Amino acid sequence: MKEKLEEIKTKGLERIENIKNITELEQVRKDLTGKKSELSKVLKSMSDLSSDEKKSIGMLTTEIKTSFIEKLKLKEEELIASLSVLEEPIDLTIPGNKVNEGALHPITQMRNDLNDAFLSLGFEVYSEDDISSEKYAFDNLNFAKDHPARQSMDTYWLEGTEDKEGAERLCLRPHLTGGSVRYLQKHGAPARFVYPGGAYRNETTDARHERAFFQYEALIVDKDISFSSGIVLIQTILEKVFGRKINTRMREGFFPFTEPGYEIDMECLVCGGKGCKVCNHNGWIEVMPGGVIHPNVLKSAGLNPDEWTGFYINIGLDRLVMMRYGVDDVRLFHSADLRFLKQFK
Repeated sequence: MKEKLEEIKTKGLERIENIKNITELEQVRKDLTGKKSELSKVLKSMSDLSSDEKKSIGMLTTEIKTSFIEKLKLKEEELIASLSVLEEPIDLTIPGNKVNEGALHPITQMRNDLNDAFLSLGFEVYSEDDISSEKYAFDNLNFAKDHPARQSMDTYWLEGTEDKEGAERLCLRPHLTGGSVRYLQKHGAPARFVYPGGAYRNETTDARHERAFFQYEALIVDKDISFSSGIVLIQTILEKVFGRKINTRMREGFFPFTEPGYEIDMECLVCGGKGCKVCNHNGWIEVMPGGVIHPNVLKSAGLNPDEWTGFYINIGLDRLVMMRYGVDDVRLFHSADLRFLKQFK
């Protein structure tokens, strides 16, 4: 019987060596190691053998089967390594398929351009998580306890924290301004930094509003920051982004975190200042609130308002992109419609 096993081994290894493809390999694997293989038949015929013979024949059969398995594995790796990606020869005369190239989203492009502009002016780019808290979104920013922005009609509070207060009451970030206090608490003053990111509010969507949108906030804190410095900063940034001088105007506006606060408008570039649905037919569109940082916000950041002052601007990133490309509906940028987005490659 040992002679028969040696014959099975020799023929089996020869078959493995001559395998030409994966289909043939699977058939050989079945013939050599399967339930109906010659080795299995040998094992089934050992009932008339003595105990010692059964032991030696069993060990030899196992060794041969192990040898088959190892050789088959090596052969399979060899065949796979030599396989072509194509089952047929390549015809180099056939025109190839055009590769669809991706591109950065236009809002991402605008953010990167603003980053470059601010970095050239000595600012640092800062980021934080999309989940904030009542403490950083409202308390530290001088929002009154009964301010309507705290209510669920504006802010998305996280389930399970609605009945808590301060740092334990969590929400999706309704604006970026809370990040300014977090930064100043960690890094102190003087400081000049920007922090782009997403914001979330329970808005009624229209051509100028979305529930999830992007902002780009900038803050300078130093011992002697004049209001005129903030105006120059705004005009310089807009000129860098659009490549030309942009007409702007400022209106008085109330924001709990500024004193005084202003609404900063730019001439609507969709209609050229003539009036359209984007600018409510008045030729101007609000792109950023801003103003001098409120003393109470400085106190929340651990800074002495008698020593330090600063200037905020909060850019509506989505609206700035609308102005750059003359798009009249902000919802298009969040539609994931490739027919629209591929225009901005």
